[in-house]
Amino acid sequence: MATLDRIDMNILRALQSDGRLTNAELATRVNISPATCHRRTQRLFEEGAITGVRAAVAPEAVGLGALVMVGVVLDRSTPESFAAFEAAATKLDMVLDCQLVAGDFDYLLKIRVRDMAAFNRLHGAALIALPGVRQTRTFFVMKEVKENAPLPF
Repeated sequence: MATLDRIDMNILRALQSDGRLTNAELATRVNISPATCHRRTQRLFEEGAITGVRAAVAPEAVGLGALVMVGVVLDRSTPESFAAFEAAATKLDMVLDCQLVAGDFDYLLKIRVRDMAAFNRLHGAALIALPGVRQTRTFFVMKEVKENAPLPF
């Protein structure tokens, strides 16, 4: 990826704040011509600085009001066991995020479900059946204080 200059950073900040900006609005906001803005934005996509654009959907609006964080410990710490777990975890629609972490767990999963009963079903049917899972620790989120904050650059 090429080094990002001040204008690139301004484009990224503006789009991170409001991904629905038209090219003309974005160009005005970052003080460049629409043609230049379009070329730069396309380059940012092509180079991977912008990885996608999507709507932020209110979880409650689609019946997924319960947020659950799950710490997972695998029975072995080998590249093969990590790969098998990751391949299976990424196939679960309710798993929003899966991170390999250092510390008490091997992985942290961020999961959205309708309610505690739905999580109980998911846990019994899918989570404990993931490859190599030795232990899980579940944390039900009581209040989302800060969610999907923009990157601080």
